[in-house]
Amino acid sequence: MTILPNSLEARDIARVLHPYTNASQHLKEGPMVIAKGDGIHIIDTDGNKYIEGLGGLFCASLGFSEQRLVDAAMRQLKELPFYHSFGGKSHETAIELADRLIRLAPVPMSKVFFANSGSEANDTAMKLVWYYHNAIGKPHKKKIISRLRAYHGVTIASASLTGLPNNHRDFDLPIARVLHTDCPEFYRYGLPGETEEEFATRCADSLERLILSEGPDTIGAFFAEPLMASGGCIVPPPSYYEKIQAILKRYDILLIADEVICGFGRLGTMFGSESFGLEPDMIAMAKQLSAAYQPISALMVNGKIHDAVVAESEKIGTFGHGFTYSGHPVATAVALETLKIYEERNILGHVRKVAPLFQQRLEELRDHPLVGDVRGRGLIGTLELVRNKETKQPFSPADGIAIHAGKRAQAHGVITRALGDNYSLCPPLIITEVEINELFDRSKRALDDTFAWATTNGLYRDAAE
Repeated sequence: MTILPNSLEARDIARVLHPYTNASQHLKEGPMVIAKGDGIHIIDTDGNKYIEGLGGLFCASLGFSEQRLVDAAMRQLKELPFYHSFGGKSHETAIELADRLIRLAPVPMSKVFFANSGSEANDTAMKLVWYYHNAIGKPHKKKIISRLRAYHGVTIASASLTGLPNNHRDFDLPIARVLHTDCPEFYRYGLPGETEEEFATRCADSLERLILSEGPDTIGAFFAEPLMASGGCIVPPPSYYEKIQAILKRYDILLIADEVICGFGRLGTMFGSESFGLEPDMIAMAKQLSAAYQPISALMVNGKIHDAVVAESEKIGTFGHGFTYSGHPVATAVALETLKIYEERNILGHVRKVAPLFQQRLEELRDHPLVGDVRGRGLIGTLELVRNKETKQPFSPADGIAIHAGKRAQAHGVITRALGDNYSLCPPLIITEVEINELFDRSKRALDDTFAWATTNGLYRDAAE
């Protein structure tokens, strides 16, 4: 691509620091500039139209041209464009949204705290774990357990929870008091001859050993995404959460469900906790809460967590936490309208209707020579690309196999994202069966191109080798 002087691309290179981007490579290649959206599609400044196969970043649940959400934002901007929630101040859309979320909660919850991103919601949950244990007289019960390959955000605290190496390397993370236990991915970590049930038991036993070695009186909480999306769409074995929760209850350890990606219909249920039988003490949510039309997140807390906040407020004189834009009127208005659309259009029913085709088309790619494993639930799925199907040998990171597959997908009109060796798909919830077939037809062509490239460059090894 030729980058013209003073073009949008040139000005981007000169001025913008991009998240999750190879900064060196970006200086040479420049950005893909998006001009507009239409349904499940985005259109770049050259007029090329793409299926947004990752729903933006797992978030654009209602696509990119939902007029009702635009109208909701405009109404609120005219009525009350901003006010804060500090010092007991409030406004109608925040109150209505909190009330609706509590009524939707998969288990009894007491209060809703609003923030602006999933990272902030999880960061807040971490602070409340420490706050809660101080309030109940257990000041040493502060360590928090997450999992390898988990993704919980990028603030200093939430990035420490995240169990992906590139979120820690040279950032001097993780911080103290954050521990990581096994990733429950059977394909990569199951032992030869081991059943999924045995693997789940081994993961649970490993967690219990970690708790006992650290001291149960020092462990405050366990964080879990119901389905681990950014780590590679990892679906835990059926009995995994039953075993994990029994251990957490045995040692009086809080459970925080990170529903930032799973929440609001992605798995065919309102929350992923319903799909996996989780009974959390706190629930973090963002992304599909507003269909990504406004930045907003929320943390729901149960009664005992709120009781601790009340007790600490009586002691300290305030709850010393919050963000300027917590419960922003425009964001809460758009989120409220999003939830109304989910209900009125029966989006959950639509997901349950089209998800079988999505998962069928995903599973059909298991036979592709590059695909080692297929994982998915509802309208999210991943193809793990491998150098050798029989041995499960991965590609070297330097090979950039998923990056190449993503570029070929883009050439065929699909936007996705390279996550390790995973080709991941997470389209808007409004996708139709016709569009699902088009998404997978194009993805198949991208994988075929990638296989030809890998073979030509000596990167692929078949079973005979």
